[in-house]
Amino acid sequence: MSPSPAPADPPYLRGLNEPQRDAVLTTDGPVLVLAGAGTGKTAALTARLAHLIATRRAWPSEILAVTFTNKAAREMRERVGRMMGDAVEGMPWLGTFHSVAARMLRRHAGLVGLQSNFTILDTDDQLRLLKQLIQAADIDEKRFTARALAGLIDRWKNRGWTPAEIDAGESEAFANGRGQELYAAYQARLKAVNACDFGDLLLHMLVILKTHRDVLADYQRRFRYILVDEYQDTNASQYLWLRLLAQDRKNICCVGDDDQSIYSWRGAEVTNILRFERDFPGAKVIRLEQNYRSTPHILAAASGVIANNGGRLGKTLWTEQAAGEKVGVIGVWDGPEEARRVGEEIEGFQRGGGRIDAVAILVRAQHQTREFEDRFIAIGMPYRIVGGFRFYERAEIRDALAYLRVIAQPADDLAFERIVNTPKRGIGDKAVAKLHQVARSQGLPLTHAAARILDTDELTPAARRSLGNLIGDIARWRSKVGELPHAEVARIMLDESGYTAMLQAERSTEASGRLENLTELARAMEEYETLGAFLEHVSLVMDNEANADDAKVTIMTIHAAKGLEYDTVFLAGWEEGLFPSQRALDEGGTASLEEERRLAYVAITRARRRAVILHAANRRIYGQWTSSIPSRFVGELPPEHVTTETTMTGGESLWRAQWSEQGDPFAHLAAANATRAAQRGPGWQRAMVKPLDMSPTRLAEVKTSAASFAAKPRSDIALGQRVFHTKFGYGAVAEIEGNKLEIDFEQAGRKRVLDSFVTVS
Repeated sequence: MSPSPAPADPPYLRGLNEPQRDAVLTTDGPVLVLAGAGTGKTAALTARLAHLIATRRAWPSEILAVTFTNKAAREMRERVGRMMGDAVEGMPWLGTFHSVAARMLRRHAGLVGLQSNFTILDTDDQLRLLKQLIQAADIDEKRFTARALAGLIDRWKNRGWTPAEIDAGESEAFANGRGQELYAAYQARLKAVNACDFGDLLLHMLVILKTHRDVLADYQRRFRYILVDEYQDTNASQYLWLRLLAQDRKNICCVGDDDQSIYSWRGAEVTNILRFERDFPGAKVIRLEQNYRSTPHILAAASGVIANNGGRLGKTLWTEQAAGEKVGVIGVWDGPEEARRVGEEIEGFQRGGGRIDAVAILVRAQHQTREFEDRFIAIGMPYRIVGGFRFYERAEIRDALAYLRVIAQPADDLAFERIVNTPKRGIGDKAVAKLHQVARSQGLPLTHAAARILDTDELTPAARRSLGNLIGDIARWRSKVGELPHAEVARIMLDESGYTAMLQAERSTEASGRLENLTELARAMEEYETLGAFLEHVSLVMDNEANADDAKVTIMTIHAAKGLEYDTVFLAGWEEGLFPSQRALDEGGTASLEEERRLAYVAITRARRRAVILHAANRRIYGQWTSSIPSRFVGELPPEHVTTETTMTGGESLWRAQWSEQGDPFAHLAAANATRAAQRGPGWQRAMVKPLDMSPTRLAEVKTSAASFAAKPRSDIALGQRVFHTKFGYGAVAEIEGNKLEIDFEQAGRKRVLDSFVTVS
């Protein structure tokens, strides 16, 4: 009698490779699935869910499955639904961390002083409440802002800390030691109005599980299996919550990739995934290493970079695909040439029949998108910004443009309305309504109506004084347009209006990014002959939004690209100080460097067929040309998987002549390259930058830029020089940065001013 045929695999196992099957079928005990980029972790995770239900190991209501985004939770639910039909409808505990925690908290709200119908505050409501508390505590709100306090409280909640757990050192981070006091007052106020913020959803449940053992025991019995997606992105609060729930049965399966942990700035701790085996002794670690997305050259390049990180569990990605193209490394002369080169590459790809919606440009910082946007407008290349606004649509840019529009055109009422109380200057809705009334009755623009109302008593003295200062400032800035370059007028306007100080006071990563965007705006203005020409250009850019269904090149930050993939990816701005970010290195040291390297790994592995890395020899930083050296990550790329090219139109002799008195940028660059090569060995030589011959058009552009830079610094001012400023009086020059001076004034203290505003005494 012939043996019975082996039963066929259930549908959810078909097409899975052996490690994926192992991740599905290993059901009991703790399991860590290390899923490299593009290795099909979602397929394994959803198949595991289906297997648990199909084999009756648990009812759908006995499985806790959490992820980070609604999109990921929805995709998981849809996939399981296709496999298991209606069974997915009985999974109340499948969702994001916050949605699952909110469901739990509504059942136990009374244990933390809330009612089950509590409200979840949005960001605006949270900031409004914190502002009230800061004012009630008689704290300088301009110096210690509600947004800064919100960020601090969010960080504490991500760590699972209640107000009672904040020590003096942490409390010192806000208002000279009053952080803990304000945190406690904030929590008390939330309970009084039966509300919580998003951080409370997990924090309250963590407190309940720690202090009410009966509740913890109930959930430990309820959840036979726990599944966690993107475990490398968990913060301390989420980690502690999961560990408590899993301690009894220990049937927890965490899927993640320590090499893709890139969100420390929002509380994620890579150590959570690194210590999984210590938290759950005897855990089985399964590595998903077969990549279904990228070519071998791309995978080898990414692996070569990430291998330089020390804090990682390790895995080796491989693929059955053909070798494909090597990763390209292109050195360009400067930022504008970088945008031109990428534009030409995409146009060539398009002429060859490629779809531009299969192309992405990934940048480290949002301000980098501006030059690509301007270039694509010029050549008619459709594009879209993902994960953020287009450059000229960002709030801080629109605010600055509104100021510039009022300077250029006093009758621009819409622009004046936007800036009249931005930043806050005590001109409220009633005052603005009065301005509109006068303007309508007399047929005047708002700026003219404002000038007339100043001679009446129709506004409060404080509002009249603030409005008068604003009108005077606008007139003064307008008068400078003919005297100074319009980009300098913009910088002065941003400083004197208080807009720069407003963002500096926020002390947040978001505010720092907004300041960088404003710096990039002023830099962009230098490329246009007049303020009017620049504003006309912006209008054309803003009017460029084509049909949403048309194919477009995608531009986004690397952070926003995680989880996405494209046939061709251009990775722009791989220079030291930009990527890795100098600010990240200054603030976080080695830990931040390793996260930046993980970001490089994520960036490279977004590419399916072609990856091109670009670095520039020169960047404009704070309006000044700065020589750049390639990112250390370029030097870490395995040479056998990389092709290098330089397209820099350099004009070395011209630049040497122009910079002869200011210092030779090429000498600086050569010295920096030599130092880096000595530190990192011969591999770094691949990234050396050597200017090539330039076209006549580009030669003229470079000559103009060099002459402009050389003309800015004043030769009659030196360190220690005594100078006079009409507003601040006498002082001594402490620092010189191009045409910007740091001066220790005898009466006003240290100030940063332009050299054109001082005279040598």
